[in-house]
Amino acid sequence: MDNTFVLKLILTPALIGAASLAGRKWGHAVSGWMVALPLTSGPVVFFIAISHGAVFALATSLGILSGGISLAVFSLSYAWLAAFQEWPITLFISTALFLASTFVLTSVVIPLWPLFFIVILAFALTLRLLPRHKANAPVLISIPNWDLPARVIITTIFVLLLTELAPFVGARLAGLLSTLPIMTATLTAFAHHQQGRASANEVLRGLVMGLFSFAGFYLVLPLLLPVGIAIAFTAAILTAFILQGISLWVIQKRKSA
Repeated sequence: MDNTFVLKLILTPALIGAASLAGRKWGHAVSGWMVALPLTSGPVVFFIAISHGAVFALATSLGILSGGISLAVFSLSYAWLAAFQEWPITLFISTALFLASTFVLTSVVIPLWPLFFIVILAFALTLRLLPRHKANAPVLISIPNWDLPARVIITTIFVLLLTELAPFVGARLAGLLSTLPIMTATLTAFAHHQQGRASANEVLRGLVMGLFSFAGFYLVLPLLLPVGIAIAFTAAILTAFILQGISLWVIQKRKSA
């Protein structure tokens, strides 16, 4: 069996499982914050870099960074639609808007630095425009036993399919599709269904605050990929962790306030 395939089967479930368990332990906002880490797109671009080289991975990284705009669209639309719609309709419309945004972005290519600042601005505006509601009760989401295995299996299959299809759909579209909010949609819909829109908004607020580390990861990665895959991913991961630590401090400070 191909060593890369084995690595996909080990690394992806481990990352998704660890993030899901940590999110369950510390609540709605931290759940969203954990999902903001590039736990799906990171493995996708890593395996693409190993299989297809740094140049292909660089184009994929720019596609993923562009996909941050679609994530902002999803988050903002879900948060406001939840005010007057139940979770199935809200999830359907916000996912449709994500896909529409992705479709538009397939034909819009922006250089790295301008793209980075546009994505950061999109996250900042989304954070500013998210509705502010206090959750009714500080209790964790009650998630059925099948949720964690299902999430791990679905995400692993998604990573496997996307990395195999990347040469056929192209580097940019592969990058854009890897931001599909599978885990975000799951966490937000459960929170919305079980504890109302305020809890769903907490997930989304935590997500958007954590997305600044996502942007940092996909700024550093394409900058250093020409130097070497190992150096690029190491530096990008360190950048993401530093920014994620800052955003967690802000979340905890906000909760204590």
